[in-house]
Amino acid sequence: MHIPQGARRAGAPRVTLLTEGTYPHSHGGVSVWCDQLVTGMPDIRFDVIAVTGTGREPLAWEPPRNVGDVLSVPMWGEPPAGHAPRGRSRKRLAATYETFLEALLDPAAEHRFGPALHGLARAAADGLLGPFLRGDTAISVLTSVWRRPGLAVREARPTVHDALTATGLLEHALRPLAAPPPTEGVAHAVSGGVAVLPGLAALERHGVPLLLTEHGVYLRERYLGYRTAPYRWPVKAVILGFFRLLAEESYRRAALITPGNRYNRLWEEEGGADPAAIRTVYNGVDPAAFPPAGPEPDTLTLSWAGRVDPIKDLETLIRAFALVRDRLPTARLRLFGGTPRGGEAYRERCEALAASLGHAEAVSFEGRVDDIRDAYAAGNVVMLSSISEGFPFTLIEAMSCGRATVSTDVGGVREAVGDTGLVVPPRDPEAMAAAALELLADAGRRKAMGEAARLRVIEQFTLRQTIDTFRAIYHELADGRSSAEARPARVVVPAPAVTGTGSLAG
Repeated sequence: MHIPQGARRAGAPRVTLLTEGTYPHSHGGVSVWCDQLVTGMPDIRFDVIAVTGTGREPLAWEPPRNVGDVLSVPMWGEPPAGHAPRGRSRKRLAATYETFLEALLDPAAEHRFGPALHGLARAAADGLLGPFLRGDTAISVLTSVWRRPGLAVREARPTVHDALTATGLLEHALRPLAAPPPTEGVAHAVSGGVAVLPGLAALERHGVPLLLTEHGVYLRERYLGYRTAPYRWPVKAVILGFFRLLAEESYRRAALITPGNRYNRLWEEEGGADPAAIRTVYNGVDPAAFPPAGPEPDTLTLSWAGRVDPIKDLETLIRAFALVRDRLPTARLRLFGGTPRGGEAYRERCEALAASLGHAEAVSFEGRVDDIRDAYAAGNVVMLSSISEGFPFTLIEAMSCGRATVSTDVGGVREAVGDTGLVVPPRDPEAMAAAALELLADAGRRKAMGEAARLRVIEQFTLRQTIDTFRAIYHELADGRSSAEARPARVVVPAPAVTGTGSLAG
């Protein structure tokens, strides 16, 4: 799909946004952030390579005139066009794929990941990779690697079914390599993971500098997601090995990494990123667009805004609310936000939980709201219960609206809130309920916290600061004043432990 190009001013850099599951096909915090960038810099030409689900997703955002090409790269729709390699071409690709798998499964071979990935990227550009991965040779290569003595995964006795599953997952994950990469300007990946793949190809093939912005920690979220995924350990070893080494390669090759908070920076440094190549840039909002919310509701109410998704951990919020209601029987919980396609079962589970706890009539799922400010105004206290976040927009928007907040201590939440709200451990309904009750019992404290929160946003987290910073970065990278060419050799560092996720093999 292509959108007519907008005007571009002479001398302005050309920027290609690399997204996954967000702008311009989905709502959410990262999409808001992308929209802020493109609308805030009308003099800069933006293109978008958007990794999507099926490729049939409608646009959720109307891109402004300075957004030119929008290319949808479906991971789960029809496979990219191509043909199976034959003869020497197949042997070369099989050898490259074997090296790639060795890097994923053998710690002694991890240094081969980057060259092997770029070999696969060349095959994808020629239309060979997808058909190869859907063929028998790829299955045979994986089963052969799995059987090698000394590999820990061998002890789990991988099956042919495991090989089919792992190869299928890799085929889908590598599809973005078939997208035409940017040939000029700056490639700006707005998350880690598969969205970065066209940017790595652009750097390798055309020397286009890669800018990486992680809002949440992509690798950590994959660990969390695969904890309960219905796959045996051999499959998880392949897929999580891929995501870990892709994160390290992205950190090593990026010209600049701009995490949205210090927490992300720690993960990136542990993943091998050069500290000199990391620059923290906080998300920002326009305080004029999020003015004080006005009078609180008469009925004591907790409000929440976001997408209905397991990573937002609404189950903990609902359990906490049940404890609040034991003390305040008339209290309400209002949940604002859409349910992504495929997430209906999670919403139904949350509704069933509220009913089983005896509070169905007091918990309302209100769907998307036309004006998000109404969601913040609806509560005496605004809640955030996520198990993973970057620097959440809903939090700083609520702060700008002058509402007191209770948030889980994940990502950049503590950096955002400071002492203007209460922060509690994730997955702890008792602590969340205690904090909510503390604020619901003290209107004066809520008012003082809300006023301090708005002042904190005005002083530290304005949209203008964010836009000006990224404009300068785009010019800096386009002018060649920062380069990945002199990056030191990749240092393989084990990923940080993920607290509370349990065993991925379970």
